[in-house]
Amino acid sequence: MASGRKQLEGKAASWALRSIQRWLRKKPYLEALQRGEKLGRMIWHVARRRRELGERNLRMAFPSMSAEAAGDTCRRVFENLGRSSADFLIGLDRTKDELESTTTIEGREHLDAALAKGKGVILVTAHFGNWERIPAWTVLAGYKITVIVRDADDQGVNKLVNELREGPGTEVISRGRAARASIEKLRRNEIVGIIPDQNAREIFIPFFGKPAGTVLGPGVLSERTGATVQPVFCYHVGEGRFAIRFLPHVVADPGYDTKGEGMMRAINRLLEGVISECPDQWLWFHDRWRYARRKGLL
Repeated sequence: MASGRKQLEGKAASWALRSIQRWLRKKPYLEALQRGEKLGRMIWHVARRRRELGERNLRMAFPSMSAEAAGDTCRRVFENLGRSSADFLIGLDRTKDELESTTTIEGREHLDAALAKGKGVILVTAHFGNWERIPAWTVLAGYKITVIVRDADDQGVNKLVNELREGPGTEVISRGRAARASIEKLRRNEIVGIIPDQNAREIFIPFFGKPAGTVLGPGVLSERTGATVQPVFCYHVGEGRFAIRFLPHVVADPGYDTKGEGMMRAINRLLEGVISECPDQWLWFHDRWRYARRKGLL
């Protein structure tokens, strides 16, 4: 019974997502983003458990933040997700010129310098701002990029999301079968995109001063291949405006025996800095500390 209900819910989610996409694609660009923002605000009103989780995580990361400020920030997190999701849903046929008409590209020289080393690039970002614009611009700008993703629970939703990702020419690989393919692509001096900011069981290291379950993949890949770890983030900077910012490459913290740990500590620290600049653009309602709580580390 539970399995049948889950399948039914998945089909409903897929139908709803495609319906929203058709509806948004009929709207002018700015209106589509505003409608997405409004949908995000509506979800914030009804998703009580996610809202409370987001506010709790915000106040844990920023102890001086008031309850009122945490609530306001969390609302804007949902609005940002709605706006970014709308932008993603209407972006299938975008050209490079169309994308750049609403996006400032900063620090591209860091990416080119990383590729010039000839050992591939691990492009690291977060569920921050409008992250789906990053691979879209990268491939439209002439780079070869493959992104590693976690499959959605429903096949229909997964199919639509990956169609949108692959539309500009991005290759998509499921996280469960990514290791060997990633090594091969890095050895061909290609770009592999990874978002390593989600809860994991692999290692527990500091994130906003608290132990957080963290993946080791980017660090291990970098150690094994010599690939440069290149951070990039897409900020929402104004009405209908975004900035893709490539930062200097990440250097692993020295002195750790566990493969990949030094790099992941450096990445976590980098993410903290970026998120602290714009805390309303990161998904605080994803429970990055869930496994740490289960293990009694918090």
